[in-house]
Amino acid sequence: MMARASGPVWRCCIALALLLGGCASAPPRNPIAQWVPSPNFDAREPTLIVLHFTQEANAQTALNTLRTKNSGGPVSAHYLVAKDGTIYQLVADGERAWQAGPSFWAGAGDVNSRSIGIEIDNRGNEAFAQPQIDALLKLLADLTTRYPIRRFNIIGHADVAVTRRADPGVWFPWGELAAHGFGLWPDADPLPDPPAGFDPMLALRLIGYAVTDPTAAIVAWHRHFRANDAAQLDATDLRILWNLQGKLLRQGVDPPPPPPTYQQLKDLQPGTP
Repeated sequence: MMARASGPVWRCCIALALLLGGCASAPPRNPIAQWVPSPNFDAREPTLIVLHFTQEANAQTALNTLRTKNSGGPVSAHYLVAKDGTIYQLVADGERAWQAGPSFWAGAGDVNSRSIGIEIDNRGNEAFAQPQIDALLKLLADLTTRYPIRRFNIIGHADVAVTRRADPGVWFPWGELAAHGFGLWPDADPLPDPPAGFDPMLALRLIGYAVTDPTAAIVAWHRHFRANDAAQLDATDLRILWNLQGKLLRQGVDPPPPPPTYQQLKDLQPGTP
């Protein structure tokens, strides 16, 4: 049997254990710098949520892809929602998942650094299962409660990568999300006509789209708000865009400066959306 430590020795052991425990939980520090801590900082917090479809056979296949690699290199997402409503988390909310790729939204690129990515188990050519939409709504409520994510900042991968991506696709029920208060969505018909001089491309840019490729931006907008892939805007589209623009302005979204020429509008956008 081990001899019991005497008083001073026992106290030294306790002190050493507390010291080691404190070191284990301390934030990482650069060993070549003198630590002079400041309280003036915040944890990195997301301000966007990007929704994807997996385009995989099932949730297990998608989990394997998101944890290993695919033909285009390693990818990941913060969450995966299976058809039966199971929610898997693969990356911590505060970490940067590799989910959006080269992307642009609301005046800035690198969407990965300011977003949470949610993959939804769906092949891209089918309706979304109701249990997974119910689970997604629960997850969105949780995330928008815990982080400074405005509810209209719930968007699709196609919205932030207009020339590359189509997900979550024309089958995704954006209207159902809007009925629960998530995402930007127009008011019910009838909507008024926009005034003379209304510029739909500026409205698309206010919503957040990159408009360096106007046709790609229109197609991406149609997928989200009209469930089609049309490349031209019609009169109904203009009424919807006018309505959405008004909603954002009333919610305090700063309007973009209206450049006098379309070339100047293009110059305001990054070279790669």
